[in-house]
Amino acid sequence: MLVATPIGNLGDLAPRAVEALRDADVIAAEDTRRTRALLTHAGLSARGRLVAVHEHNERGRAVELVDEIRRGGTVALVTDAGMPGVSDPGVLVVRACAHAGLRVDVVPGPSAALAALVVSGLPTDRFVFEGFLPRKGSERRARLAAIAREPRTVVLFEAPPRVAATLADLVEVCGGDRPVAVARELTKVHEETFRGTLADAIDHVATQPPRGEHVLVVGGAAPAAAATDDDVAEAARVELAGGASTKEAADRVADRLGVARRRAYDAVLAQRRS
Repeated sequence: MLVATPIGNLGDLAPRAVEALRDADVIAAEDTRRTRALLTHAGLSARGRLVAVHEHNERGRAVELVDEIRRGGTVALVTDAGMPGVSDPGVLVVRACAHAGLRVDVVPGPSAALAALVVSGLPTDRFVFEGFLPRKGSERRARLAAIAREPRTVVLFEAPPRVAATLADLVEVCGGDRPVAVARELTKVHEETFRGTLADAIDHVATQPPRGEHVLVVGGAAPAAAATDDDVAEAARVELAGGASTKEAADRVADRLGVARRRAYDAVLAQRRS
């Protein structure tokens, strides 16, 4: 059973979550110390039921937990905060249970990603969750480039020491005018949500050192202007000049400009005849 836990305010622990933790034979926790404190708050005893499941041992623990369930035991899986499996351990355990044909229930509850999204003031009808970006290298650049093109609202997690750098990278690829909400310490005493542009957010973060986990909610990219006939003709000319065949040129033009392949093909043929 996946059990969501508070992302800050312990008062958000649901009654059903308390029941699930009370009745579980084993509680698989990302950090047993934090979960022990949560159990104490709820008036529950660990009674030797806690086992650690984190990013370094989840694969092996998944096998052990499947065996426990097969023996008739009830397992509750929690992480330090929020819903297990969302940028936290849990995915491999669920996958192992599903592969073994075991039932997996869920006790829904707090989610930092959704909490930040709904208070951001940005569109919520369509959004994507990116989690934590890679720290460096080509993979980070590729993810940032994808975010810059993404028309839907984007939700990111970030640790305090890297917030300023990530905002600067987002300005570089998205432009300083892109809207953003920066949420921190959600549900806690010092909860704050900053709303403005990416450029404004950099200035805001510079005035007060970031503390606590952050959620960045970035507005989607504006729709690209439709390609004109001149745009399509020029793109076709460039592709042919580079040695592409008619089909290759048409495919590349269609993909790059987002136009119909028939339109791209006709433009390539026109260039060949000219």
